[in-house]
Amino acid sequence: MLNPTPIEDRTPDAAPANGGGLAHSLRTRHVSMIAIGGMVGAGLFVNTSVMIQGAGPLVLLSYLMAGLIVFLVMRMLGEMAIDCPEAGSFVGHVRRGLGHRAAFVTGWSYWLFWVVVASVEAKAAALIVGPMLDVAQLPVALALIALMTAVNMGSVRGYGEFEFWFSLMKISAIGLFTIIAGLALFGVFGTSLNGGIAHLWDRGGFMPHGFGASLSLLPAILFTFAGAEIATVAAAETDNPGHNIVRAIRTVVVRVMLFYMGSLAVILCLIPWNQIRPGHSPFLDVLHRIGIPGAEAAMTVVVLVAIASCLNSTLYVTSRILFEMAAHGDAPAVLVRTGPSGAPRRAIGIGSAVAMVLTVIAATFPGEVFGFLLNASGAIILFDYLMVVFAQIALRGRMRGEGRQPAFPMLLFPYLSWLTVAAILLVMVTMLLTPDTRVQIELGSVTLVLIVALGAVTPRRRASS
Repeated sequence: MLNPTPIEDRTPDAAPANGGGLAHSLRTRHVSMIAIGGMVGAGLFVNTSVMIQGAGPLVLLSYLMAGLIVFLVMRMLGEMAIDCPEAGSFVGHVRRGLGHRAAFVTGWSYWLFWVVVASVEAKAAALIVGPMLDVAQLPVALALIALMTAVNMGSVRGYGEFEFWFSLMKISAIGLFTIIAGLALFGVFGTSLNGGIAHLWDRGGFMPHGFGASLSLLPAILFTFAGAEIATVAAAETDNPGHNIVRAIRTVVVRVMLFYMGSLAVILCLIPWNQIRPGHSPFLDVLHRIGIPGAEAAMTVVVLVAIASCLNSTLYVTSRILFEMAAHGDAPAVLVRTGPSGAPRRAIGIGSAVAMVLTVIAATFPGEVFGFLLNASGAIILFDYLMVVFAQIALRGRMRGEGRQPAFPMLLFPYLSWLTVAAILLVMVTMLLTPDTRVQIELGSVTLVLIVALGAVTPRRRASS
């Protein structure tokens, strides 16, 4: 266990007196919002323009398929979490199902993935704020990481509140945008937009680049959806982890899919897909065409809030994964310490420092070294999801051998579990066969081999639990 001190012996917003465990100060409403915070960032507000150009209106199917994969993975996590809520994050369930070595590789690869994402989000924010304030982008990116680090270093309850309100602001803005764009689609703001549902098929058809384009986008969209599993990490800091994970599973992925697909659908109906500019926010383009005073400035603020929120969740999850790895002997023992607020400050500091180093590298060598790091970590999330699925299959077999039935069973087991394996492997094969993404599989494989080798030569410290 990661929290050896009984829950009833802790104050609501403090770690145990010895500084050796996480505080159980997050509430149910925080868990879902923290997960949404990791899923809704620059990927929705900016990168969707690239996705639309890559597949046309068929991009809606790509988001649906990616969302279904993530939902099924989360559903499996729910089964495992209800069976053993004290296991911690999904890495703990991988440890239960597949053993220590699999958990070591999964945990460290997942940590690396999110550290790289942190630098990506900071860079995205700097691209917006830098020109606005006429300042260099690197100091802006580093300042944002420092600010979110300070938020994480404070009380865990404070972090949860910060993320709750930032995520609420994001989803409220997306909902409001969808309503406004929907009204514009029906001519409420005049007829100058010339929008209509016909835009979904009148510019080369619904599949202008063929069905294969939908599959080729799945890796990038799964990268965007990554973060739902943060719910299993955050729930470990609540008084009822199993219940909160199940609640998040039932709402988070569905909500995010509706946000993405609903907003993209109205965008595609208002602006022909071949007029959307790659690298530019289609949300801002729509508001510009509608002509609502101040709407563009307001959406720019929302985009920045979304990126800051995503970065905030990123630093949170890297610290908790590192803390958990240390608690099980897979990272330095010094990281199994928390500050007076209950936050694992040393683990937070390491993740933040690495993110800052990567951000400097991104500014100094944007095309070479940073491109290498992005490619080396891009496919890792697929590997981690595979480990979750295999762990669930293994643990269900173990339960069957013990004559037990899960309280929150995976849907249509084992068929959907193995179908999820096939879907993830299909995505990997598609990446391997696509010139633009092949390097991610190749370098990602090298990264995993290096982590495996590191685990083999590093003596395992005795776990603290």
